[in-house]
Amino acid sequence: MSVSHVTTHILDTGAGRPAAGVAVVLYKNDGGTWQKLAGSTTDADGRAKDLGPEQLEAGHYKLNFATGSYYAGLQTATFFPEVDLVFEVTGPEHYHVPLLLSPFAYSTYRGS
Repeated sequence: MSVSHVTTHILDTGAGRPAAGVAVVLYKNDGGTWQKLAGSTTDADGRAKDLGPEQLEAGHYKLNFATGSYYAGLQTATFFPEVDLVFEVTGPEHYHVPLLLSPFAYSTYRGS
């Protein structure tokens, strides 16, 4: 199996473990409109490695995380029913966009 150009993982920092079973969708901004490219669900390690093609053209992309559904499954209230992370692809290198998540906060960074 090949790895997509964009990958992600989610760590549930409130629980101290990977966030498994979270739906993630990759979009590309096409002239001001977000076009869905691919979707996945995080595995037991909180990772999604199959988010679209092995190569993407330069442009603005967005990962949408269904965090509300994840926390609903844990019977935990959350302030963020979903999280959108917008980033720019500029070249052929791999883009890893992690999400550090808790019920009332999140952060991200450019991973490797």
